[in-house]
Amino acid sequence: MLGGTQKGGTTALAHLMSMHPDIRLPRQKEAHVFDAESFDDDAMPEAIDETFATHFDDGFCSGRRTLHGDATPISMLHPVFIQRIARYNPAMKWILILRDPSLRAISHYFMERERGNEHLALPFALIVERWRLKGHEHDFSPDSPLRHHSYIARGRYVGQLDILFRYFPVDQVLLLRNEDLRQEPQRTLDAVFRFLNAAPFAPESPFVDIFSGNWQQDRTARLVRPWLRWIYAGEVRALHRRFGIRLCD
Repeated sequence: MLGGTQKGGTTALAHLMSMHPDIRLPRQKEAHVFDAESFDDDAMPEAIDETFATHFDDGFCSGRRTLHGDATPISMLHPVFIQRIARYNPAMKWILILRDPSLRAISHYFMERERGNEHLALPFALIVERWRLKGHEHDFSPDSPLRHHSYIARGRYVGQLDILFRYFPVDQVLLLRNEDLRQEPQRTLDAVFRFLNAAPFAPESPFVDIFSGNWQQDRTARLVRPWLRWIYAGEVRALHRRFGIRLCD
């Protein structure tokens, strides 16, 4: 489960992982099985397998050594999603790629603007987020504010990791940094394949920068970012102290 974080580099990592001959990811990258509004909490693992299989061109029968995964970043956000995954497969391995939460929040905002889901200016969208999310904590509908307007909430990594580690042991979770994937993609891939007990692999084609986002020149974003960094200062310190991962530009 490439389970987060949104706007943290999951698309880039999934693209590179999918080049491995023994790894299969959904044709659309994100299967959205466990966060679906229609998910049946009484479903047996076999039924969930059948749902997952529809997202793969070769189903689940492409070879004994093939690893099938999902790359739905929202999976780490909500306790219900984590609980569902734990019931489905307590041996699930998680890969989480984390990004400076202030940059992540701004990137998330501009993605929603581009998609037409956000019409407020950046500062106002961040200020009213808590009121937008109020009453929607368990709203998993496609139009839920939890999906579209959780700019600051998704960067609260420590709480999300605390819940994740209640259900999965440390050795089933790999924490990565966005900047490491940017700067040392092969080294990052090597760590991923070791974690998955997959054969070493180096893509033949040169790495390309498929990280999205061109908001860096936006004046408002540059002015808002110091405020976001102040909001997240304690979060970033706790993340380093408790989980050994230091986030920076």
